[in-house]
Amino acid sequence: MKLLRVGPAGAERPALLDASGTLRDLSGLVPEIDGALLADDASLARIRQAATAEGAGALPAIEDGGVRIGPPLARIGKIVCIGLNYHDHATETGGAIPQEPILFMKAPDTVVGPRDTVLVPRGSVKTDWEVELAVVIGRTARYLDSDEAALASVAGYTIAHDVSERAFQIERGGQWDKGKNCETFNPLGPWLVTADDVPDPQSLGLRLWVNGELKQNGTTADQIFGVAHVVRYLSQFMTLYPGDVINTGTPAGVALGHPEPKPYLRAGDVVELEIDGLGRQRQELKDA
Repeated sequence: MKLLRVGPAGAERPALLDASGTLRDLSGLVPEIDGALLADDASLARIRQAATAEGAGALPAIEDGGVRIGPPLARIGKIVCIGLNYHDHATETGGAIPQEPILFMKAPDTVVGPRDTVLVPRGSVKTDWEVELAVVIGRTARYLDSDEAALASVAGYTIAHDVSERAFQIERGGQWDKGKNCETFNPLGPWLVTADDVPDPQSLGLRLWVNGELKQNGTTADQIFGVAHVVRYLSQFMTLYPGDVINTGTPAGVALGHPEPKPYLRAGDVVELEIDGLGRQRQELKDA
């Protein structure tokens, strides 16, 4: 299933993208797309039934002309991110291959919709792009002991744009978080695709364009630590709850990995990104 949220920021309503590509209103069936829904098998079963060809007609269609698509998940608990998780990205940035996953956090208030404006922070000269597979948790996960248990705790997948300010991240000392938590720095969506429709999260192509020029063209097969490993690993250090999100890293092609002068983002630039089966994002950048 492809679950999403549509409407003005702060007033989105739950929706479904059916097999014919028609947007369907779910607000008469469930109140919200959030962790509580993802942990509720009965409610998900009702949505699946309604999503069938026989049931979809009972769900009101939404005219999609001009409708805003919001983040596909409400009330996100935490966003845990994995750094340097692709072999080619570690190589392009001169980083050693990590022996264990590198972790940092993003605040949930960095999340915006997949077509919303991204703001270049004041004083920024090194705003960078990163297309990432985002994992959405659907079952409480703590001290998991197998990859099978890890994947069973995943509700679904979506696209994250892990926008980063490299000077803040690398040159200002302390934690990476300073370059990762500027407002609008985590566009999410357009859809949350349930895990049953993503049979192998390690075989997805990821691509990103800046002003129409292809910059990133990778595959999750190049991840150093795959989805199952990452979820199991994180559960040893923190409890993962339904509605938590994991950004699993980016492939090669970021501005940081280019030769000088590095083509960092500026106001007026347009970034587009996609992952196989998970849809596409588009953001125009403006100054904060």
